[in-house]
Amino acid sequence: MLKSFIASKNAIISTLAVINAPVRHLSQEEWTTVQEICTILQPFEEVTVELSAESYLTASKVIVLARGLQRATTDFRRNTTTAAAQGVIDSLCASMSSRFHRIHANHILADTAALDPRFKRMAFPDGRTADETFQRLSTAAARISSGTPIQQQPAAEGLEGAGSGAGSIVWSYFHGEVAGTVEARNPTAEAVMEVRAYLEEPLLPTHEDPLKWWESRAPVYPRLSKLMAKKLCVVATSVPSERIFSKTGQIISERRSRLKAKKVRALVFLNANLPKDKKERQKKP
Repeated sequence: MLKSFIASKNAIISTLAVINAPVRHLSQEEWTTVQEICTILQPFEEVTVELSAESYLTASKVIVLARGLQRATTDFRRNTTTAAAQGVIDSLCASMSSRFHRIHANHILADTAALDPRFKRMAFPDGRTADETFQRLSTAAARISSGTPIQQQPAAEGLEGAGSGAGSIVWSYFHGEVAGTVEARNPTAEAVMEVRAYLEEPLLPTHEDPLKWWESRAPVYPRLSKLMAKKLCVVATSVPSERIFSKTGQIISERRSRLKAKKVRALVFLNANLPKDKKERQKKP
C-alpha cells in the first residue's frame, strides 16, 4: 500500500491542489518517512515471497535469509533520517533479535542448510556451530546403510584370458581377502569420509537446483544422499499447505456439496500435483 502511495505521489499532490480538498497535505518529512519505511520493509517482502514458494527448497534458506535481514536492517539504521522510520527499525531489530536468536542452533534448519550444496558451512555465523552440525550429520549418516556394498567382480565379459574368472582357483584367494575387507568396513569412518569429500566440493551457484546436484552425486555420497532425502525437502512455512486448504474450499462449494470425501481427496491431490505446464495447456481453448 505504501509503495502505491509513493508511486502516486505527484498525482496525489496535484489532485489535492486542483480540487482544493479540505485534506491536510503531507509534509516533506512525512513523505520522506513513507519512502524510508518502504525501503526498510522491501527486504522483508522479498524474503516472505521466497520462503512461501513450493516449487523449490525453502528451509535450507532460512538461516541465510534471517542473517541477511538482520544485516540489511542494521545498514538501514545508519541511513535513516526520520524519527518514525528509526522507531520502525528499532522495533524490527528487537523482534528479530528475539525471534532469530541462535536460529542456527535449530537442528532442522541447520541440517537442511548444511546439506544444501549452495551453502554448506557458509550458512553458519561461526565455525563451532558448523562443526557441531556436520558432526551430527556424520553420526546420522553412519546409521544409514549405504546400499552399495563393494564386491569384487569376476572377469569382465570379453576379457581375453582365463585368469580372474569365477572358476579360477588362484583368484579365489584374492576374492576371499577382498570379501573380508568389505565386511570389516567401518560405517562411521565411511560417513566421515563422505562428509569431508562433500565439504571439499565447490559451492553450487545459488541459481542452480540442489536436488539435481544431489541426483548426480548420489553414487558418490550414498549415505548423505539418503539423509538429504529425509531432511533437505522440509518446507520453511505453512503457506503451501494453506494454499491447498484454500483450493479445497473452492472445490467444495454449495453447488458441489454432495462430493464424497474420497472424491475430494482425489481432486485435491490432482490439483496440487498436476504439472504447471499441463494446467496452462488445459486453460487454453
